[in-house]
Amino acid sequence: MDDRQQILATVQGYFDALYDGSVEGFRKVFHPQAQLFSAEGGNSDALDLDSYMTRVANRPAPASRRDPRHDEVVSVSIASPSTAHVRVRDALLPNRYVDELLLVKFADGWKIVCKAWAFDKAAAA
Repeated sequence: MDDRQQILATVQGYFDALYDGSVEGFRKVFHPQAQLFSAEGGNSDALDLDSYMTRVANRPAPASRRDPRHDEVVSVSIASPSTAHVRVRDALLPNRYVDELLLVKFADGWKIVCKAWAFDKAAAA
């Protein structure tokens, strides 16, 4: 599997964890020291991975509500042999999001080290 395929496999793991509300799944694709950020609606979030996992564990999973999936890879940019940026669209209904994922290649594979999210205004139109 080449780097692009490995990156896309990591992103698919991210989509699956998001839909299933799986803390274990997220821990497989995020680096343990990952940081997550947003400034939506005047509320800013800056979370470490454990804080985000608490959030995931305490909200209903889209799968539990049988929500339709909204997984889309918008772009993949491999900047170097060890860094990549992936823009995705996804949903925690009723909200749709654009997520910016920064990945780094470690000895055990590609991991998400940073996530920034925003509402997907195009999906609301």
